[in-house]
Amino acid sequence: MDRTKIGAEAAVAQVPEWRRVDGRDAIAKRFQFSDFKHAFAFMTQVALKAEQMDHHPEWANVYNRVDITLTTHDADGVTALDVQLAKYCDEIAP
Repeated sequence: MDRTKIGAEAAVAQVPEWRRVDGRDAIAKRFQFSDFKHAFAFMTQVALKAEQMDHHPEWANVYNRVDITLTTHDADGVTALDVQLAKYCDEIAP
């Protein structure tokens, strides 16, 4: 997959439920689940996909909430990889 920087604004145009992160070239979204078990299952699926893509998210989990930030560190900004992973997260989230 292409690691050419496209920027957060172009990414949000492709994944409009995501938002630009203030102060950096990154996109983010909060996912809410019914409980910890479902949040953790979601994180496990994303982790497996991220490993397959060799593209890993920044994230935090508190009980039923998962906050994900995506940026391509070696490109110093958002790339098509981030859009691909964001779309995957949206597809598998309830």
